[in-house]
Amino acid sequence: MSKKLNIHCLQHVPFEGLGCIENWIQEHGHSLSYSTLYHNPKFPNLDTIDALIILGGPMSIHDEAKFLWLKDEKVFIKSAIDRRKKIIGICLGAQLISNVLGGNITDNEQKEIGWFPVSILDSNVAILNGYPKSFSVFHWHGETFSIPENAIRLMESEACANQAFLYNDRVVGLQFHLEVTDAAMKKMAFHERSELVKDTYVQTYDEIVSNTTFIKENNQLMFSLLDNLFK
Repeated sequence: MSKKLNIHCLQHVPFEGLGCIENWIQEHGHSLSYSTLYHNPKFPNLDTIDALIILGGPMSIHDEAKFLWLKDEKVFIKSAIDRRKKIIGICLGAQLISNVLGGNITDNEQKEIGWFPVSILDSNVAILNGYPKSFSVFHWHGETFSIPENAIRLMESEACANQAFLYNDRVVGLQFHLEVTDAAMKKMAFHERSELVKDTYVQTYDEIVSNTTFIKENNQLMFSLLDNLFK
């Protein structure tokens, strides 16, 4: 990858950051800027950025009355898509992308929090080159997105039918968190631990933070996705 990119990040809460994605950006010599929406909800001129990463957060895309910046964020994301920027949305970020593309965000049948496997539906999709057919990932969501019109459904899990999608070969939505490092996972679990009411697809705090088995593989898969998207 020779071209150096200006990558912009939309961050919704201080305890859900880029994780290993920041390492990838630094290793490739790309520049990084932020909209910290919880602190200073301003958005850049789209002419100044090449790509957009939209992070997760505990709020819902429906919480516009509580988080006044959500409406402006949706307009910004839709404009970035229309301007053909390359975009990755993670968890809430994926739901925001689905929403601005006409998808519906609804309560999932069950909450999915902790380490559970996802399965790839079509291994021939180029952006998933090198991915195994099934692998365990870190989940933290109670809502789910529908697959936008003209997007490809990429993955599913036992608890949630729609785990990932690809739109026009340049916009990716992931319901789960490949980006988490050990520290990032523990920070998220600590700040959102009130949601950890044990259920079929909800692990306990101790089960979550003691399981670092899959983090290295998840980060490698995140790097692979970034390489494939931005090549």
